[in-house]
Amino acid sequence: MDGLFEVQPPDGGDPARPGGFDDVAADAPLAVRMRPRTLDELVGQQHLLAPGAPLRQLVVGAAPMSVILYGPPGSGKTTIAHLVAGASDRKFVALSALTSGVKDVRSVIDVARRERRRGGPQTVLFIDEVHRFSKTQQDSLLAAVEDRTVTLLAATTENPSFSVITPLLSRCVLLKLEPLTDDDVRRLVRRALTDPRGLDSQVTLAPEAEAHLVRLALGDVRKALTALEAAAGTALAQGVTEVDLTTAERAVDVAALRYDRDGDEHYDVISAFIKSIRGSDVDAALHYLARMLVAGEDARFIARRLVVHASEDVGMADPTALQTATAAAHAVQFVGLPEAQIVLAQAVIHLALAPKSNAVVVAIGAAMADVRAGHGGAVPAHLRDSHYSGASKLGHGKGYKYPHDDPRGVVPQRYAPEGLDDREYYRPTGHGAERAVAERLPKLRRIVRGTDGVTSMVEERHR
Repeated sequence: MDGLFEVQPPDGGDPARPGGFDDVAADAPLAVRMRPRTLDELVGQQHLLAPGAPLRQLVVGAAPMSVILYGPPGSGKTTIAHLVAGASDRKFVALSALTSGVKDVRSVIDVARRERRRGGPQTVLFIDEVHRFSKTQQDSLLAAVEDRTVTLLAATTENPSFSVITPLLSRCVLLKLEPLTDDDVRRLVRRALTDPRGLDSQVTLAPEAEAHLVRLALGDVRKALTALEAAAGTALAQGVTEVDLTTAERAVDVAALRYDRDGDEHYDVISAFIKSIRGSDVDAALHYLARMLVAGEDARFIARRLVVHASEDVGMADPTALQTATAAAHAVQFVGLPEAQIVLAQAVIHLALAPKSNAVVVAIGAAMADVRAGHGGAVPAHLRDSHYSGASKLGHGKGYKYPHDDPRGVVPQRYAPEGLDDREYYRPTGHGAERAVAERLPKLRRIVRGTDGVTSMVEERHR
């Protein structure tokens, strides 16, 4: 079956088939060779490894609970699967959601059911990237997980609340894995330098080079070990045994930047980035964008800031700015880096060059201040829901005027709660597209509030 492999217990007879969690080859990537073999070698996720904790029970086989592992790349999801596979009293079967379908899932369940009936070992089904399974594929797991025909171990980088169906979520324990800290990554890099499975002390790592690799990792130890392996290979090819900063930079083709994603520099750069866009300095904004991208900042974080900025600082002066920023955020998710950097650059250019207005953020701020201050009476009776039985007896909807019945498309009518009739939260500027809004809004307010019985919106549009 495509995407399927299994590992039998050590006493089960048949060795694991190719493509399974076999013994690691000597020429395997460094990140694979350094994968922890026991819980004691596992770094990070200490909040899940306390005695009796679900993750520890899962790995040692103390309880047949189904688990969904949710965490960013490089946080240890596949490593945990390897540790589970090494348990001696279970049969381990793995599927990749990229290449497997309902047929594969049902085949595993059928075999597991037969094994269970004849007293065979418990089956643990590992599904990598379970968020890529369709609803139908996820549905096919429910009964088997419910009656423990299989113990499900699923891994995902996407929020399970949105990517995994509710019935399956309710049958599993959700364990959230945190990104590894810089200290965790540093510890693993140092272990790889000296461990016989790793570089076996063939090279040393200069402190500046180590800091560079840790910074580039952004909590993803695979990224750090891949970069270390490339840098070590470059050094040995040059006949040297120390990996310095220059060698590390050349190996991974990324310049070392003073950029700490958890420290002041992270906040300083994103602050300068947003202020440059707000100030319409497109060149400075592009510099700070490049600085974050080269340093390995999360592109999704940058995209989220652009979406907020589009409403906060551009707003109605250019309503298309929000569309551009939202499309860029979607593209970051859909395309990913490195291509998404072009999309982010386009969004930054659009927002930096757009006319600016903070009238939207001022408007909602003023409205919320009124609500928090207790200003806001009951909803006027003519605006209340009149569709349910008995609403008419309460006077709901009585006297409501339908704007589309008026040739102007707007009618004199009270919409605000009592006491707020004259509030004007939104005050458009004269910048960009908001200039037309600033001209139209006073006329709308006069008609709605009944202070302009003469001016026709139809006539105004055709002047």
